[in-house]
Amino acid sequence: MQAVNFYLLLLNAAAFAAMGADKRKAIRGDYRIPERTLFLLSFIGGSLGAYTGMYCFRHKTRHKKFVIGMPLILVFHLTVYVILISGLSY
Repeated sequence: MQAVNFYLLLLNAAAFAAMGADKRKAIRGDYRIPERTLFLLSFIGGSLGAYTGMYCFRHKTRHKKFVIGMPLILVFHLTVYVILISGLSY
């Protein structure tokens, strides 16, 4: 279980950093991180970091697919995590 927690920690940090980097790139007018990549980072386990980054950096908060999609992915991940934790405690 420690490996899973370490994986989630790294992935959430990466998703948070990606949101911050994309916001910075948007301000500068640089080449942006594709939305698909931001969602992929969220979907493979970085949903908490991506969601936190969205609101911390005020990035993508006007895009309906992010405002709805990121919390849905987060709820899904939290549900799976709780099920796994409760299943392992038996």
